[in-house]
Amino acid sequence: MRYLVRARIKPGCEGDLLEAINIESLGRGSVAEGEYLRNMGEARLCADQTVRWVEVCYCPTPLLEERPYWEKYFDLTKVQDAHDRRECRDENGTEPWACRDCDCTARLEQKLKAAGTPFLDSLRGKKHRSES
Repeated sequence: MRYLVRARIKPGCEGDLLEAINIESLGRGSVAEGEYLRNMGEARLCADQTVRWVEVCYCPTPLLEERPYWEKYFDLTKVQDAHDRRECRDENGTEPWACRDCDCTARLEQKLKAAGTPFLDSLRGKKHRSES
């Protein structure tokens, strides 16, 4: 299943998150390890100061396995289905692991790209400003 995730970075965690991204340790130990870096590469910082991304998750509960990794840096404010579960081939059993290569959320991902600014650019900018 794919989820639209909205989160706020925890105060003071910007530098630690950026370091985890830069040294590629974000999500280390998780079965979804590479997904975390992809998520941050696609994430957008929106006008309401939430960070948003679309995440693939195969857990029976949304982000069950990923949540502890994200909550180290973020307050997750909303996690919602990115599309109708009845149409999800993985969820309805017609094609296990279909989310890996599915383009079901292509429109949402395109819309998200037009929203806000790239989160990593913002995060890197904040890090530089705090070092000054």
